[in-house]
Parts: sequence; structure tokens; C-alpha cells
Amino acid sequence: MVQASYQAFLYVTVQPLEGRARCNYVNLRMINGDRLKTAKTLVDKAIKEKKVFSVLGPYPVIRAGLRARGWVERRLPRPSVPQPRRRDLETEVTDEGDSSDDDDLGEEGERDDEADDLYDLMTRLVRNEMPYFYWTTKRDSIDCRSLRKDQMTNHYAKAGSFTTKVGLCMNLRNLQWFDAADPDTFFPRCYRLGAENDKHAFIEDFRRTACTSLLLYVLEKYGGDSEWERTGEVYDAKSHGLSKPRKQYANQRVGISIIDNALHICQEYLNSLEHCDIDITLETIPTLSEQQWKVFLRNYYLVIHEGLTIEGCEAYVERCKCMLEQMSRVCPQMETDGLCNIWIIKPGAKSRGRGIMCMNRLDEILSLVNADHGIMKDSKWVVQKYLERPLLVHDTKFDVRQWFLVTDWNPLTVWFYRECYLRFSTQPYSTHTLDSSVHLCNNSIQKHFQPSPDRSPCLPAECMWSCSQFRSWLAASGQDDLWEGVVVPGMQKAVIQTLLTAQDSVESRKASFELYGADFMLGRDLRPWLLEINASPTMAPSTGVTARLCPAVQEDTLRVVLDRRCDRNTHTGGFQLIYRQAAVEVPQYLGVNLLVEGTSIRRPRAPVYKPLIQSHPDPLSKSSSHKSSLISSHCISGKENQSEEVKKAWPTLSSREFTLEKSLIFQPKLRKCPQRLILPSTCCVLPSPAELHPQKLSHTHTQPDHPPTHRTRSNLPSLYRPTLSLDVINLRPRQTLTSGRYKHETHTVNTSYPVLRMQKYLSLNHRLTMDTFTAREGPKSS
Repeated sequence: MVQASYQAFLYVTVQPLEGRARCNYVNLRMINGDRLKTAKTLVDKAIKEKKVFSVLGPYPVIRAGLRARGWVERRLPRPSVPQPRRRDLETEVTDEGDSSDDDDLGEEGERDDEADDLYDLMTRLVRNEMPYFYWTTKRDSIDCRSLRKDQMTNHYAKAGSFTTKVGLCMNLRNLQWFDAADPDTFFPRCYRLGAENDKHAFIEDFRRTACTSLLLYVLEKYGGDSEWERTGEVYDAKSHGLSKPRKQYANQRVGISIIDNALHICQEYLNSLEHCDIDITLETIPTLSEQQWKVFLRNYYLVIHEGLTIEGCEAYVERCKCMLEQMSRVCPQMETDGLCNIWIIKPGAKSRGRGIMCMNRLDEILSLVNADHGIMKDSKWVVQKYLERPLLVHDTKFDVRQWFLVTDWNPLTVWFYRECYLRFSTQPYSTHTLDSSVHLCNNSIQKHFQPSPDRSPCLPAECMWSCSQFRSWLAASGQDDLWEGVVVPGMQKAVIQTLLTAQDSVESRKASFELYGADFMLGRDLRPWLLEINASPTMAPSTGVTARLCPAVQEDTLRVVLDRRCDRNTHTGGFQLIYRQAAVEVPQYLGVNLLVEGTSIRRPRAPVYKPLIQSHPDPLSKSSSHKSSLISSHCISGKENQSEEVKKAWPTLSSREFTLEKSLIFQPKLRKCPQRLILPSTCCVLPSPAELHPQKLSHTHTQPDHPPTHRTRSNLPSLYRPTLSLDVINLRPRQTLTSGRYKHETHTVNTSYPVLRMQKYLSLNHRLTMDTFTAREGPKSS
């Protein structure tokens, strides 16, 4: 029984394996031999040229473009069951992209590719090869640190410093260290709700904006200024409902003190910018207490949101106008702040409009922060000033999606795409409602709403325009030149300045690149305002506009990162190089040089001057008994007192007399030192004749009785112990004259050591100018 059951078990388990093997065997027999040979040839060539790639995500255009260039795909394994999203992934840069909102279309493209037998066979042949090109949706799909230098990938590590809301908010604050520009001129004011200092700064900003909005309300409602009336024509009557207050507040009016408080707060802010509050201590009582601020904001909400009027505000029109002019000089966003003081709250690292909400009351925003302790701990959320007065097309809000490509971070190299597209909301614009269908233009949000019947029929049902359609609308309104003169330069400048602030945070890698999608809004003056930057922007052909532009962007990206590496003059499609940093020369590393040149510094001693002992020789005569004498002294160092040495005379030459007819010039031979010591002639001692080298003399003479004194290191001349010596290096006949019975021979004497003039010590004739000893020979006197 056991054996039978075991055999049955084997039969049950082996049978499916045999059936699967037979199925694979049938498939292998259906492969065409010529097709297999062609696949092997293409694969061998691709491996030799390092053209093996891997794509993870819905990118059929990238696959087709690489295959057209001779690349072969090695498919990466994909998890069969989607992994649950962890909570901490919301703050990681891997969740920044907005490319997975149309994954179903991408999967269909992959199934079409798998139906091609040739590419599928080539994929099997390179399953064990190393890819040299990666294109993935998420940054953490490939570890950039483990890649080789010749492997390319479409992501940079640590790019979350500008592709997350928190990172962009923090990095743009450091723009002053990279460029002489103010981020408030292209990026709306932004604060982290989780940081305590940012939270207090946001509260002050909200209160100050309420003051300026109140002054703007007075000017627009009672001022009669044409510019402000044109602005208030849309925002006053249509957006805020100021002309018809609610019934419960019909008989109420707000006191005039609210305008006085607003003017005083604005003036204090201007004084702080001029550092006029430098002497104000922390103990100084603020202008408005916390309770007074609550009363002020409550009245502000009644006036702006409920339509109540302020009694006697007509007399403050000029003061309000003057104060707003001063505030507009220091606040670049005054024109877009509007009246309702709306702020938009965003998650720190999410995209596609997820979790975004608009609020216009301070207590509601703070209650949201205080209710979630995770926000305070991890700083996941940011609050940003909402642009209440954007440029509208047929009374509908829109934003601009602009692509740019970074191919290097050191030096920073930025490519800007010439075309972009506009995304419209499905509802007419109004600040009276805070619904996301009105204020969020992301396609992933707007695709869930039906276009409003009140929206203009001139707008497309798919809620998208190309930039060429938008330029046609500008031309119809007489503003066509502003696209190339204001919009495009403003977007390029904002992108470059943002990347400069993040350059030190991103890990640079030569073989990497990354395509980004920047979202902009346009003000009424067509000045672009940067909202956010997305990594891995969506490439799904969701509309007719994206179906044309997205494939072109992907194909042009391959032209820049692949074709241009082989040919610098190749066509780059719609990408144009807008910025490339100057290369910084790095000095070549030659090792650490530990050589120290110079001389040691010794403690100086008091100089000791030796007395000069001189013996005047007798005048030389024709008698051979007359001797030429030279007296010298020798310095003895140490603790003993100075003593005079025995005078030493020159050896007597029997047949010759030597006469010094000119002073001897002694050349110095000092030890190597930074400076040469110039000694006065009175501080030196005459050389000892025993120190002469008699063997170099051409005439023989008798050696002195005592042995010669050898010069050692102790008696060598130095800076603080100079000792004189005389060496006769060469004594040779210079000229021989015969006159009568006398024979004159002239010899040249070369000497060394300190430069001294010795003529008054060695000869009686102190005025002659010849540097010679003259040897005279003649008949003996009778």
C-alpha cells in the first residue's frame, strides 16, 4: 500500500512537469531557424557594443527607440502581487513621480511587445547579460551606487532636495548664496508646518496678509482707481460676493478700528525691514495681543467672506493706497495675494494632487497641524500661499507643464524643451469655493469631474492646450510677444536657480540623466510662478495633446543622452541647451610635500670683539738678515679669558725679499647662511702664518717650528664668532722683468675668507695699488 501510494504520488507530481516540458518542446520546434540565426547575430553585436537595456514601467516609446538603435532588452523581474505601501514611503523621494496614473495603458503596450517572437527570443538570449541602460519609474528601483561607470540610468540619487515640496521649500531659501535673486519673485511663500519656527513665521505671514488684503478691499471697493477696479471687477463681484451680504449679517457693520490696526501692522513690518526695531526688547508689549488678533481675524472674515461693510472707511482710501504702494515695493507677491488669504496645504512628498487642500482660516489650518502629531514630528506637510489672481483663459484656471532634462550636475547642464502644454480645470474659477475641481488642474484629479455647463465652450473637453494654441489665444488678445519675452525666460530662470540651490545635495554621476516636469502658473502679467518639480513625469497619452508631445519628448531624450554622446552635432529635437556651468579646474594631486626649506633660528648672542694684536715689521732692506714679520692672534672660545698667542714671524728667505706693494683682497668663504656678515676691519684678527699652505708656494722656505693649527668647525667663522684666516691658493709668476743687475718677479696671491683691507698691516707702503708680492734678486752688498 505504501509503495502503491508512493507511485501514485509520483505520477501526480511528475505528470504536470512532463506536460509542461512537452509544451515547451513544441514551442521550440516552431522557432524559425533563420529567425534564430538573425536573433543570435543581433544579440552578439549588441553584447559586443554594450547595448543591453532594461525598462521597468509603462514606456513603450523608450523600448521602441532603443530597439531601433540596435539595443536588446533584458527584462527585469516584476513582483506578481503589488506590495502594500508603507507609511514611511510617503516621505521618500521614490514617491515623488506622477507617472503611474495611467499604468493600464502601459501594460497593454508591454503585451504587444511580448507578442513579437523575435524580440522575445532576443530577450531570452540576453537574460544573463548585464544591462548598460536602465529606465525606471522609481528612483530606488536601481541602486546607483552599485552601477559601473559605463552603465546609464535615468535617475540621480538624493534628488528629493527639489522634487519634494519640503525639499523645494527649504532649498530655495538658500538662493541668495548662489545667485543675486529673490525666490519670492518666482516661488510662492512656503512654510513647513511641522517646524516650530516655520509655524510661527506662517502665523505672522497669515496675519500680515490679512492686513494687506483688508487695505486692498477698501481701495478696490471705495477707491475708484481704474487699475484696482479692473482687478476687482472679477474678484469683487463674482468671486467674493461682496455686493450681497448674508441675511444674518445684513444689519451689522465692522468698526473703523480694524483699518487702523491693519495700517499700524503694515507700518511695523516696514520699520522692521529698515531695522528701525533694533532697540525694541523682547519684553516690549506687541501692538496686538493674541486675543486682539482673534478679534481682528474674526472681523476680517466677516468683511471678506461674509460681505459686511466697514463704517467710515471712505476716509482711509488715500492712506490705504499709500501703504499698499510701500508694501508692494518689498513684497513681490502683492499682486497675486488677492483678498481671501487662501493657503494651500500639501503633503511633503506626494504628487498628482493627492492630499492637497485649500483653506482660508488660520484656526482651521492650525487645528489640522495639531491634530496629527506625525506632521509635527516628521514635517511632512507644507503650507504655501495660493495665487488668488492668476491669468485666466475664458474665466478658467490653468497651469503649465514644462519638461527639462539634466544630463550632468558637475558642471550643471540643463536642457529645456521647446514645447509644453496647459491643463485646465473643469469648473470656472472662483475663490468663493475651495473645491479641488476649481483650484487643482492635475489631470489625475480633473479626469474624475465632468466639465461644468457654465464653462466657456471655447475650452476643449479634454481640458488641455498645447503651447501653440495658447500663443494663438495670446495673439488674439495682443500679447503674443510676451510668450517669448516673459513666459519662457521666466520659466528657464526659475528652473536654473532651483537646480543651483540643489546642486550640492544631489549625487552627481557622469553616466546618469533625469527628465523632470515642472508645473508653473502665470500671473496676470504673464510672469511664471513655480509650483513644484516632479521626477518621472507622466508620459501616458491621456489626451490628444499628450499623445503627440509625450512620445516626442521621450525620443528627443534618447537623442540627447545617447546619440549626442557619439556625435556632438546631432539633432537634439525639441531640447535646447539653456545652461552649462563653467568647468572648474581641479589641481592635479601630487601628494603631500613635507619638505621644509630654510635655516634654523638660533638665539642671538652678544658679539665678542677680539682686540687686534699687531706687530709692525722692520723695513725690508737688501740685507738678507732682515726678516719680514707678521703678527697674529688666535681667538680661544670657552670660559677662559682672552689671551694673546705667541707672535709668529714669516720664514726668512735667504736669497729673496718679499715686498707687499698693494693691499690684499680677501675673498670670503663663509658657511651657507641666509645673510652674509659684513665685518668692520677693526674687529678682525690677522691670519696666522702657520695657516698658510706653504706647499703651494713656488719658492721653498723653512717651516715654522710649531705645528700648523688646523681649522675645525669650532674655529670656523660664523655670524657671531668671526675668525680671520689667510690661505695662499695660488702663487705664480705673472711677469718677469730684467733691468740691469736686478731681476723682478711678480706673483699673484689669491686669498679667502672675510673681505678685509690689510695693506696697513702687511706693508709699509699703504698707497700702492698692485695686488702682488714682488720678489727682487740682486748682488749682495759689499
